[in-house]
Amino acid sequence: MKLHSTILGEGQPILILHGFLGMSDNWKTLGNEFSEAGFQVHLIDQRNHGRSPHSEVFNYTELAKDVKEYIGNYSLKNVILIGHSMGGKSAMTAAALFPHLIDKLVVVDIAPKYYAPHHQQILEGLKAVDDATLNSRGDADEVLAKHVPEKAVRMFLLKNLYWKQKERLGLRLNLEVLTKEIEELGQSLPNDYTFTKPTLFIKGERSNYIISEDEGLIKKHFPNATLSVISRAGHWVHAENKKEFYEQVMKFLSI
Repeated sequence: MKLHSTILGEGQPILILHGFLGMSDNWKTLGNEFSEAGFQVHLIDQRNHGRSPHSEVFNYTELAKDVKEYIGNYSLKNVILIGHSMGGKSAMTAAALFPHLIDKLVVVDIAPKYYAPHHQQILEGLKAVDDATLNSRGDADEVLAKHVPEKAVRMFLLKNLYWKQKERLGLRLNLEVLTKEIEELGQSLPNDYTFTKPTLFIKGERSNYIISEDEGLIKKHFPNATLSVISRAGHWVHAENKKEFYEQVMKFLSI
């Protein structure tokens, strides 16, 4: 599984893993800021997302193995791993399975617990987009709006559109497999998985993905973890309060 990535700058490597239905481009602005601060940033498309290969197999063990293979392909050392939501679960799994490869871990707005599937309406909307004959992004937005009323969420999802042939839009996502394997998305970190190196969990103040009751579970799996709350931010913490997010990550990395 040769993952697609965009590589920015030079220095200690930071690998960034996007969330479900996202792609590496979602992190480009922050990626540039981290690279300007002296890091080599790898913005990665996870399997079945963005420009990375599609696969019938989709679970966190395989996503973590993809990260290990990527690190090996580029001969990276002392990796800092940052993951948001689904990418956070991928990052937790990779850190627990391959701790010798990871120097520090940043998990963005996700806990190591089980989450019930809650993307069905979005997936139905994307299937409607995929099935439609579209001549413009406006057409796609119109179709998606029947399933996803929030404009900001639609803008995020429609970044997956591309011209697959002249006058024919398509989605880069492997929608069929992501829909079929949706239960895998919410799986908890296995009970015996731990990572003892420095770890930062970041929570959006307005998000309920991490609640106070999760802190014990976080400490069980990640005994060297701290939790930072980003003000005026929901689940898309890094987009909703980029400045504070960047400051908190840089503070953690400087310790």
